[in-house]
Amino acid sequence: MKFFSSQISYFISNKNTKVNIARLLKFLGILVLLITIYGVLFHIIMEREGQQHSWMTGFYWTLVTMSTLGFGDITFTSDLGRFFSMVVLGSGIIVLLIMLPFTFIEFFYAPWMEAQSRARAPKELPPTTKNHVVIASFDPITKALVEKLKQYHKEYVLLVQDLTEALELFDNGYRVMVGEADNPETYRKLQIHQAAMVVTNGSDMFNTNVAHTVRENSEHIKIIATANSHDSIDILKLAGCDHVLHMGNLLGRALSRRVLGQDARVHTIGRLGDIVIAEATAYDTPLVGKTLRESQLREKLGINIVGIWERGHFLGSHPDTVISEQSVIMMAGSVDQLRRYDELFGIYAISEEPVIIIGGGRVGRAAAYHLKRRNIKFKIVDKNPDRILNEKNFILGDANDINTLKKAGIDKAHSVIISTNQDDINIYLTIYCRHLRPNIHIVARSTLERNVSSLHRAGADFVMSYATMGANAIFNIYEDNDIIMIAEGLNVFSLKTPSKIAGKTIIEADIRHNTGCNVIAYTRDGEQIINPDPTDPIPENSELVLIGETEAEERFIQMYAD
Repeated sequence: MKFFSSQISYFISNKNTKVNIARLLKFLGILVLLITIYGVLFHIIMEREGQQHSWMTGFYWTLVTMSTLGFGDITFTSDLGRFFSMVVLGSGIIVLLIMLPFTFIEFFYAPWMEAQSRARAPKELPPTTKNHVVIASFDPITKALVEKLKQYHKEYVLLVQDLTEALELFDNGYRVMVGEADNPETYRKLQIHQAAMVVTNGSDMFNTNVAHTVRENSEHIKIIATANSHDSIDILKLAGCDHVLHMGNLLGRALSRRVLGQDARVHTIGRLGDIVIAEATAYDTPLVGKTLRESQLREKLGINIVGIWERGHFLGSHPDTVISEQSVIMMAGSVDQLRRYDELFGIYAISEEPVIIIGGGRVGRAAAYHLKRRNIKFKIVDKNPDRILNEKNFILGDANDINTLKKAGIDKAHSVIISTNQDDINIYLTIYCRHLRPNIHIVARSTLERNVSSLHRAGADFVMSYATMGANAIFNIYEDNDIIMIAEGLNVFSLKTPSKIAGKTIIEADIRHNTGCNVIAYTRDGEQIINPDPTDPIPENSELVLIGETEAEERFIQMYAD
């Protein structure tokens, strides 16, 4: 009903509507006059032929003849009457079958359809719109960001320059507004002075233009932009961006963090205050074959075992979960707790073989840079000679060729990073590497979220999504929050303690059973309690730190959020 009323409002308020309606009514008036004249002439000619008919019959005959139906129940017998019938029939073809449809479409239907389109994709937001996120382009990051904003019940609007694209996005469930991204008037119509944030994630030049134009309307609104080139970061900040995300570097660093290194030591993948989220491979350690209960890691070290990765599948920390040689143990704890873990298990599974990075683009080189900072050896495989910086760490060749992979050390390497920007190639190479080395640790990049499950099925142990990582980074800035993306679909996040569980113990709240989320800490009065005792009450006015899959996070919000 609201959508229909907006169509009516636009249709009536359009300055051309009155003119169009007047023209349509004028035509209909002429048509009624013509039918009346024909009805009168029908009676005159019929009386000359000696026939008597009612006025209703006259109008009936006129409409039947003009519309070319011609039932034949009423006919003239004279030549004059038949000539009159031919005139009525001919004028009916022109007026009813040609002019009436054209006039109706031109002066009513087309304006109505335009009003419908404008209502679906408006050119201005209502003045009451506020605290909304303005997104200046649409790509995989935008799609993931919109889902995140919807999950937390945040308002947003997509700025689209093409009406056809805007209508398509609207039909797919997005809120859109049509306007030119480089026009200051567009942002006034977006109620930019009342918006919470502007996100622009197009090309570097496009983002620069958007940021500079937005600053003409508002000096204080938060602007976040993505950068394809490292050289563009400073320019984007000069244009007015508050935060610039170099996605190649972010994704490369995330991929490098998923490499478990050359031993069984813990490897940090994220921090949230004093909490360290880390992982360690169980291969060739005394933990293999034991259940989590039998390992007694929490009792001995105070570490919270968050879960176990098994070939890309995340298993919750059930006490009876068995640790296998392929298991990657995910844990949360303080620096001292994780250091004690290293003292016990860091001596196992030592390897000096380099990590293989397939793809020497921006993401691959960024991953290599962060591996180098961790003193982990690497080899980059790429078939583009322009990307070969030195012969020591680069292998020129096609990763499809087994000889190229053997030259890179596929037979002995403990990990491989697949970092090309084409998901179909990454799936292909994942299947190939898993076939060559069934026990190798594979970390793969995904550009589109829909291909994450395909990469897992292909054999990837971990998949990092370009779209989800970008969306999480933007959302963290928006909320001034910390959401650590552990892997695709698994996050560490913090929320204010809901009143429904405040004062209850973790056991009483049964958060893990009800939602699938695991409480790893809570913060109260600036103090962070890591791995709290499950029998202690959760304090009021505190902030919970949880880890869980995306679906578990949604269940927690739906079940407990105030």
